[in-house]
Amino acid sequence: METLFEPPDEPSREEAAPPGAPLAARMRPLELDDVVGQSHLLGPGSALRRAIEEGHPHSMILYGPPGTGKTTLARIAARRSGSAFEELSAVQAGRPEVREVIARARERRRAGQATIFFLDEIHRFNKAQQDALLPAVEEGLLTLIGATTENPYFEVNSALISRTQVYELRELTAEDVETVLRGAIERRECGDVRVSDEALAFLAERSGGDARTALAALELACDTADEEVTLEVAEDALQRRALRYDKAADQHYDTISAWIKATRGSDPDASLYYLAVMLEGGEDPRFIVRRMVVLASEDIGNADPQALGLAVDAAYAVEHVGMPEAQFALAQAAIYLSLAPKSDAAKRSIGAARGWIREHGAQAPPAYLQSGGYELARRATGRGLGYDSPHSHPDHFSAQELLPEGVEGTRFYEPDDAEREQVERLERIREARGRAGGGDKGV
Repeated sequence: METLFEPPDEPSREEAAPPGAPLAARMRPLELDDVVGQSHLLGPGSALRRAIEEGHPHSMILYGPPGTGKTTLARIAARRSGSAFEELSAVQAGRPEVREVIARARERRRAGQATIFFLDEIHRFNKAQQDALLPAVEEGLLTLIGATTENPYFEVNSALISRTQVYELRELTAEDVETVLRGAIERRECGDVRVSDEALAFLAERSGGDARTALAALELACDTADEEVTLEVAEDALQRRALRYDKAADQHYDTISAWIKATRGSDPDASLYYLAVMLEGGEDPRFIVRRMVVLASEDIGNADPQALGLAVDAAYAVEHVGMPEAQFALAQAAIYLSLAPKSDAAKRSIGAARGWIREHGAQAPPAYLQSGGYELARRATGRGLGYDSPHSHPDHFSAQELLPEGVEGTRFYEPDDAEREQVERLERIREARGRAGGGDKGV
């Protein structure tokens, strides 16, 4: 007889998914040890693993890309706890369907059985629909497991968030997906049809971390191949052309170099092309957006100060929205950076300043610029005494020398034609300090 502490007998594959079910359903893991990826959530001794293994799952929201195991974890949790499993998609269901689930859960509780309610795409529910779940979750009538590809902190009511634990599932790596595919082949799900290593690697790499997509493509490829699933057959099954793109080899560096130069050259079409090559090749979007942030300062700078802010916003979108939706932010940034006016003055200026320091060493600031810390220190050392604050002058400008002795008049920053506002203001400042024209020392 089953107890709360003794897991039920393991069902056969036929019980879990009938032979005619899609390959992704037939390959759905039945135990946590069979789940590929998500080691950050399911490692030995982790809170989630212990809750599921001990048969005491709690209400949770599983957040992550498609095909990463959200439904699988919910089903394993129900089976390990001996709970009834109710599943709805928020795309098709509404409050009436939810009320029916709650009513059935109430009847089961009278009979001593718990209910796990798996709500896919929970972010599709509006506030009123989400609020309808609160009483049942609060009283423990059902254990809610919501699944979403959107950031739940933006899309799910705070009241519901506070009553659940949020777990973020990570996109499967190509190695993870290949492990899943090889498992299907070892179980002879492809029958006598051989699958070439090249085709297998292609399906794993180009499925975007989605094991369900990869398995569906493998099943179609096996059904249409004569004797062997070749790269061409795999391409046709996935409906994507294989790219010669190796994130660990020359293509990785060559393509990002081409993107930088195309964007620097103000060609949005070329910028988008190389961005698409990288995304289709499975490049890490965080790597791409880091280069966008660098380019915004290195090649645009103060010719368009908003460029850096937009690139940083794109980086935020990559981290907090994730792929595939973050591709739109990347495309927006690529277009903006391409069309922005260009200036490398910031890059040249910091290079000149650091070169001067390396050659001459760092000089101490004038005493009046140093920090006295407190009144006694200022009197004893003279630090901070005599500082002429610009806020006490018209236009908030003081002619007091701000460079150390021996460095006065040295120019590091030389704006170019794209920085017209900076050129005009700097000329006025240098003229007020008696450094207009070529009187200063260049670097």
